[in-house]
Amino acid sequence: MRDLIVRRCEPEDYEAVHRVYSSPNAMAGTIGVPFSSAQEVREELARDRDGSFPLVACVGEEVVGQLTLSVYMSPRTRHSGHFGIAVRDDWQGRGVGTALMEACLDLADNWLNLSRLDLRVYVDNAPALALYEKFGFVIEGTHKRFAYRDGEYVDACVMARLR
Repeated sequence: MRDLIVRRCEPEDYEAVHRVYSSPNAMAGTIGVPFSSAQEVREELARDRDGSFPLVACVGEEVVGQLTLSVYMSPRTRHSGHFGIAVRDDWQGRGVGTALMEACLDLADNWLNLSRLDLRVYVDNAPALALYEKFGFVIEGTHKRFAYRDGEYVDACVMARLR
């Protein structure tokens, strides 16, 4: 998508990021619960954490997706990181996740020198699994009954990409 840009997420983006994570499909793919407050998102974005790189995908001025890359801070694991990503429901399937992943991997590979990235994804999230596989992530294992979602337990895959 030509007018899609990825930039650093700023604390002032909290309302738009809250909209991303409040959309039902996006929220269901996280470990969050429905009805989070915008204030909680504001506080989370205002925290300055070493090794945390929050990004947003925007079309014009509108935030349509969010990704945070986090470096593990233990001296023995600083070569690796993990991330969480969400795309607003009305923008899913339109290249937003791909743009966020490209920015994430550029940052991880070319600026932070991370040789391992890992994540958890629910086993029934086929679009997310396909996105991660497109970027070289492979399933390393499965967490049984990882989270409780919509009245039942759901398993999650652990995926990683080694460079």
